[in-house]
Formats: sequence, structure tokens, C-alpha cells
Amino acid sequence: MAAPASRSSETLRPLADRMRPRNLDEFVGQKHLLGPGKPLRRAIEGGQLHSMIFWGPPGTGKTTLARMVARRADAEFIALSAVMAGVKDIREAVEKAREAREKHGRPTVLFLDEVHRFNKAQQDTFLPFIEDGTLTFIGATTENPSFEVVSALLSRARVYVLRPLGEEDLVALLRAALTDTERGLGAEDIVAEPQALELIARAADGDARRALNMLELAASLVEDPEPRTLTLAIAQEVATGGRRRFDKQGEHFYDQISALHKAVRGTDPDAALYWLCRMLDGGCDPLYIARRAVRMAIEDIGLADPRAFAIALDAWDAYDRLGSPEGELAIANAIVYLAVAPKSNAVYVAMGEAMADVERFGTLEVPLRFRNAPTRLMKELGYGRGYRYAHDEPDAYVPGERYLPDEMPDRQYYRPVPRGLEARIAEALARLRSKSGGKDG
Repeated sequence: MAAPASRSSETLRPLADRMRPRNLDEFVGQKHLLGPGKPLRRAIEGGQLHSMIFWGPPGTGKTTLARMVARRADAEFIALSAVMAGVKDIREAVEKAREAREKHGRPTVLFLDEVHRFNKAQQDTFLPFIEDGTLTFIGATTENPSFEVVSALLSRARVYVLRPLGEEDLVALLRAALTDTERGLGAEDIVAEPQALELIARAADGDARRALNMLELAASLVEDPEPRTLTLAIAQEVATGGRRRFDKQGEHFYDQISALHKAVRGTDPDAALYWLCRMLDGGCDPLYIARRAVRMAIEDIGLADPRAFAIALDAWDAYDRLGSPEGELAIANAIVYLAVAPKSNAVYVAMGEAMADVERFGTLEVPLRFRNAPTRLMKELGYGRGYRYAHDEPDAYVPGERYLPDEMPDRQYYRPVPRGLEARIAEALARLRSKSGGKDG
């Protein structure tokens, strides 16, 4: 396409940077924080400075909000990135903040992007300067602050959670960029098909920066003949290959595997398949999901359907042998089977209770009757004396025998659920225990 007649240094900046909101009225999304009367909006409009942490996915306005906070409070704004900054940069920022306060009477906002990339010692560096009012700290992170920000810093800052932008918000942002002649693409006289903008908004997956970058790329592909139209075909070209939000070992990763596991546990094969596909679409290693499926089989299905364990292991092995995409179908088969299988965590609970008793009672002696006696001395000491061999008894069961340490009270850790194979196990155990007068055998 022919380039516009002239381009200023302003229009040479990326569209996403040019279209940053200049005030709260231009800000798209985050109504839960910036709607009328909301605490963050009141704080910004009132120029009230306090340390904050903005937590949310990329392209939701974290940096822009930090700049607005500083501007409305007439504060110096120092921006650092934890990816590139070091101790020297922090010291220089502190000196600038002191100078702004002592010489000009102005507060300073220090904005640290990707705060989760700083280690504990680096994060602790800010504490005394926040404490004595040298600076107001604003951190931005895509990771859960509960795990990635030290507790001392977290206790001095208020956390604001930013949400991904909805498709309607993103479409409105794209339309504004197309019509804005000062900062956007309005001077290029481009008309966009509604479906094209909707596709770009959908592909951006809640990320305003990503949406504007795709729009700028799409605009560069628009042909010259009038009317210059951004078609659905062009939008499909720039939106192809985009992935949904997924951060491999970050917050979205753990949220989605948790949802997958809970859908299987809740016997919802459709939701389980959805979350499986979300994770695969986001780039999750299928072998991780296969390993997790084995855990689901053990933890949530157990002896209600012992085949589930074997099927999960077989799916793991199949992916190892076949790779993608056939191996992923094997994992999907396993996930659906696990979802529809009868559920039991009886063994999981029983093992937890038994481990608690091991801790509680300490090292109790094995009763002599249960000890092997391979030597003459051991026989003389009573090892094995009085032991009744179960296979010599009817139903291979010794009525009244206790196999726990003599000092321990009776216990019944394993309580089969009335589902699947465990329902039959429960019946068999009840029948045998009735021979011992109802005692746990």
C-alpha cells in the first residue's frame, strides 16, 4: 500500500503506545475498579497516593494506571522493569525521589514492572523508602502476588486485580483507533468490516496491546483501491496462530489444571474435555496432563474402578510412543473415562488417617504372633506362636484376629464408598466382619 503523505515522530511509535488512555474516561475495561464511586477511581481522581500492586494479565492497563496515579497526584514518575533493573537503578531512583521531595516538595511514584522477577532481597530493598515516605511504590505483575511478592512488601501495598478485557471492550478500542486522527489510524481512511474487528478482538484474548498490534499489522495489509477496507480475510491472516492465555507454570496454568481435575472429580466429561483442550491449545506439555491423569485415577477414583489407573497409565505410554496429535487423543480418552468412572477417595482418606496414627503412636512393637521365626532362638522367644494361617480358615478369614499393634485401639481407616467396585468390597468386608461379632478384623 502507499504510505501516508507524511508521518510525524508521534505516528512512528507503535499504535498500542500511541493509544494509551490519557484519562479515566478513555480507559477501556476494569469497571470493577474504575467505575463511578469505585475505590481506585476515587483514589486516582483525588490524587491520593498509596502503594499498590496491579495484578493482571498482559495488556490490561497496569502501566497506564500507574502513570495516571502519578499524574493526578502531581508526582514524579520513575519507571523500572525488573527484567533489566539492578541495585544501581534502585539507588538512582531513590536519590531522585529524595531530591524531588527535598528540593521541590513533590512526591515520587516508583513503578516496577514485572515485580515478580525480583528476588526477595531485591524486593526488600524498597521497604525502608516506602516506610519513610521517600517514594510510593506501584508494582505490576502477571503472577499471583501471594506467591511472588514478599509478605513485607505485600503488607504495605494494596492489591488491585485487573481482568482481561471483554470482546466488546476490545472492539470499541479498535474502532477508536481506526477513527482517531490524532493518535490512531484515522488519517489512513480505513473502513473495517465488523466481522474483521470481532475476529481481532477474539484473537487478542483480553489483551488490548495485542489487539492494537494486530490492528496495526492488518492496516498495513489493506490495499490502496477505494474504499480501503480491512476485510475478514485480512483479519484472519493476522490472527492465525494466536494462543489463548496460558503461562506454563504460572497462575493460568495452575488455575486451568485445577479446573480440569475438579471437572473429572465432579463427573463432568464435557467440562473436562474443554479444560484439556484449553491447556493443549495454550501449549501445555501433554505429558504433564497424562501424569496428572494418573494422579486423578489414584486420588479420586481409586478402587471404585481400578481400571482407571491402568487406562491413565496406558494413555501416558501411548503419548510417549505416538506423540502428537494421536497421543493427545489417547489422553482425551483417558480423561473422559476418568470423568465418567465411579468416584472414591476412600483409600486416599484412609492412608491419611493411618499416617496420622503412625505419627501419634510412635514405634509400636509388632505382636510376637505376627513375626517370622526363621531361627531356633526366635522360636524359643515366641516368634510366630499363636499365629493362625488365614488360608487354612473358611473364606481365608480368621474371626476375631487383630493385626494392629496390641497397644493400639481398633481402627477402621478404609471405608469403601457405595459406588462401583467398592460397593462390592464393602459388602464382602461387612460379611467377613460379622463373623468377628462386628469388630474390625
